[in-house]
Amino acid sequence: MTDNPWRERQLAVCGTQRVEPVPVDRGQKLGIARNVREGGRPVNGVRVWPKDDTSGWFIWAGTDWSDAADFFEPLHVEHLEDWCPAAMPFLLLPPGWRFLVDGGYVDVWFDAEVVTDLDEAAPSVESG
Repeated sequence: MTDNPWRERQLAVCGTQRVEPVPVDRGQKLGIARNVREGGRPVNGVRVWPKDDTSGWFIWAGTDWSDAADFFEPLHVEHLEDWCPAAMPFLLLPPGWRFLVDGGYVDVWFDAEVVTDLDEAAPSVESG
């Protein structure tokens, strides 16, 4: 991301996890649940392989995501800070990585199943 005020923090997260950052472009889309904007907690994110004009990120609030077709809606990365600044530090994590943020609690981990079962597990983000 160019002109990214979060870059240092994003690189620090990748450094702490000892992973190479995977760039995200402001014009790419991610899947986000409305409950994130409504202030739901905890905030969860998982990154699958980027494809076409998507970043690979899916972000939701609460303990579970829904398989409902309209649970995730597309959002350009450039608008994420308005929707969910808590997710911004994690955007450069590579596919297979997850995060959970709940107030001061932060957890970041690798989930091999995400990249193994990528095609079956990832919901789609339709253009909107």
